[in-house]
Amino acid sequence: MRVLDVGDGGVLAEFDTLDAVLALFGALGEARPPGVDDLVPAARTILVRFDPRVTTHEAVRSWLRRTRPADVRAREHGDSVHIEVRYDGPDLDEVGALTGLGVDGVVAAHTGAVWTVAFAGFAPGFGYLVGGPESLHVPRRATPRTSVPPGSVGLAGEFSGVYPRSSPGGWQLIGSSDAPLWDTDRDPPALLRPGVSVRFHAV
Repeated sequence: MRVLDVGDGGVLAEFDTLDAVLALFGALGEARPPGVDDLVPAARTILVRFDPRVTTHEAVRSWLRRTRPADVRAREHGDSVHIEVRYDGPDLDEVGALTGLGVDGVVAAHTGAVWTVAFAGFAPGFGYLVGGPESLHVPRRATPRTSVPPGSVGLAGEFSGVYPRSSPGGWQLIGSSDAPLWDTDRDPPALLRPGVSVRFHAV
């Protein structure tokens, strides 16, 4: 882990792997010291935002280094979300062929896994989900779509995700959902937040 100061109220921890990010993020969330306002995980980093009137860069760096990583992939989190999916995506047949699972096998593998929101990004409400079987690891499309419908459920590499709104995208689309991923009248607005467990259900 490499730790860098970011402005007056931030510390950035850099890692070599996403697994290392998830392990430390899971442990940091259990006991935040006074003054730590927010933890923002990404594919290889965790940003710690803090109030410099309450704590210091040195104290936050020390907290990061002494925190023992957790095995967050080995358990289902207390916060969990169930998302209903119509497995009707335009790439479902191709994913079935790429994986050798066939359409039914892809649906069974996708619904049979306990996914975890590793981090958020790309668009408000979009969560990068990990924890699916390696059999579902597929490449992004060679040619991205200029417009992906909202609610589209996709796969790319080790990730699964649900598009919260229409946007360009290169993921393999296997289904669609009506789940309200982003709602500014809800607290918090995002349905899929880092650390939350997700189960998909076929409808």
